[in-house]
Amino acid sequence: MMLEVADLDVHYGAIHALKGIDIQVDEGQIVTLIGANGAGKSTTLRAISGMVRPTRGRIVFQGKDIGGHPPHTIVRRGIAQAPEGRGIFANLTVDDNLEIGAYARKDKDGIARDRDRALALFPRLKERIKQSAGTLSGGEQQMLAIARALLARPKLLLLDEPSLGLAPQVVQTIFQIIRDINAGGTTILLVEQNAHMALQVAHHGYVLEVGEIAMADTAAKLAASDEVRKAYLGVG
Repeated sequence: MMLEVADLDVHYGAIHALKGIDIQVDEGQIVTLIGANGAGKSTTLRAISGMVRPTRGRIVFQGKDIGGHPPHTIVRRGIAQAPEGRGIFANLTVDDNLEIGAYARKDKDGIARDRDRALALFPRLKERIKQSAGTLSGGEQQMLAIARALLARPKLLLLDEPSLGLAPQVVQTIFQIIRDINAGGTTILLVEQNAHMALQVAHHGYVLEVGEIAMADTAAKLAASDEVRKAYLGVG
């Protein structure tokens, strides 16, 4: 087990956003969180990455409780996130954005190798390496957000809504790259509104409903579930 989230609560003021959720991510897997808007999927990632502080529960990464630790500490431990909305620095070049992804690292040779690997995964970024990130298409910005996270050399990569707002053909490309990243040895926790695509690439999945885990199973079994098919896959 790489990550264990146990009995986790998160509040935003009076709003009880997460209500005692339990999630497990095993090394080498893609695990997905699916559910309606407002179910708590992004909040779960933000708690893991240190962007919000849990009010109860544990977040254990590689045997150490990281709950409530600041984001820069969590990045150094081996967790990086490509956030919802991409969060790229629009006025900086593609190359500058990648450099920011490696801010916590000092190994110049390793950074150079990881930069080359990221650009091999995303050849469009290589073509636009000196271009301002704000001039990229939506799909290219999403690629940059993922590539930037990879420059932190994460053991666990958190992806928050990578297909949001993208054309279907670009979505296919992004999900193939997610498979490739995982095949290269990076464990992935994926929050995704496109449940059909998420369950195709994932090994295991969780369904969140109003801050609680409603279902948990292998991705294949969730995709075959009548309840999931009706609620999230538009079938039946």
